[in-house]
Amino acid sequence: MTPEDLRAAVAAGILTEAQAASLTALANNRQGRRAALPAEDEPFEFFRGFSEIFISIGLVILLSGVAALLTVFGGFALLTLVPLATAGIAWWWAGYFTLRRRMTLPSMVLATAYGTGIVIFAFSLLARSGFDDRAIAIAGFSLSAAAMILWYRHFRLPFSAFLAGGAILGAVYSLTASASNLVGLVGAGGYRALFDLGESPAFATATLVFGIGAFLVGMWFDTRDPHRLGRHSATAFWCHLLAAPALVNTVAMTLLNGGGIGFLAIALALVTLLALVIDRRSFLTAAIAYIAIVIGWVMGEGGGTSWIFVLLLLGAFITAIGTWWVQLRAVVMRALPDFPGKSSLPPYGSTE
Repeated sequence: MTPEDLRAAVAAGILTEAQAASLTALANNRQGRRAALPAEDEPFEFFRGFSEIFISIGLVILLSGVAALLTVFGGFALLTLVPLATAGIAWWWAGYFTLRRRMTLPSMVLATAYGTGIVIFAFSLLARSGFDDRAIAIAGFSLSAAAMILWYRHFRLPFSAFLAGGAILGAVYSLTASASNLVGLVGAGGYRALFDLGESPAFATATLVFGIGAFLVGMWFDTRDPHRLGRHSATAFWCHLLAAPALVNTVAMTLLNGGGIGFLAIALALVTLLALVIDRRSFLTAAIAYIAIVIGWVMGEGGGTSWIFVLLLLGAFITAIGTWWVQLRAVVMRALPDFPGKSSLPPYGSTE
């Protein structure tokens, strides 16, 4: 909003002068914090200090003891009640470590423990219901996704969006492919057939649709925090980490089987262009890491050392893109015509 918009809101009685002044101060503060960031920075926080690592180690050891208890004793009661109790304890402790202490890494550990507990509880309970395997998988993953969405709604932890997305992907796969179909696909064409739109349209399309959905959700969060300063941007980071492999997985395998490495290179160029537009190195990193694995695997099938040179070229490409990211993005954004949402993307320029 412009200063004129704020003045008009005050004149119309929508805002008071004090509220308009507070909004102006907030906007100036966000602009200043963005300007203070390094020109090529994409903010991301995994932990804030060694104390978080220390506490996380303690939580992992404690939760590992619970897992060992399940392994040693087993039984229906423990496989349902103990995971549920573990999830409840994780929720309880997150009230302290996440809401009060604002610790990132311990919060991620607790969210993972909560999600794992819900998954084990759901599948153990549903296994006793007499449903078939597909129905159990769909219901189990759907319940887990709903539980993780509830975690995100309560604790506002960006990483929980990643866990929720993983559960949603499991539910999507459960809807589109049975175990027998997967065995047949792997036996017929291996991994390359599994994610090929021609060889496995249902499974590959499900992967592609999930990737598109995760990307759109990530962009929804991104456009609400274009200066990359708050929770929305961090949530978008995890959504893009889910979207990139899912999108590239299907597109890369389909193009690779249909046209070879050349078409895969075209796909890489398009992914790079998209990453520059949305200013997400994380999106490009996840996609390139997958493409590198695919290229190395395919080239290695034929023997020889040609795959080494392909990976060297890919490494040089990544290094060049990373080195001149800001300048390249400025060129791309200036060349693109105005489109809906362009003004909601991160600012661009020769030095950002």
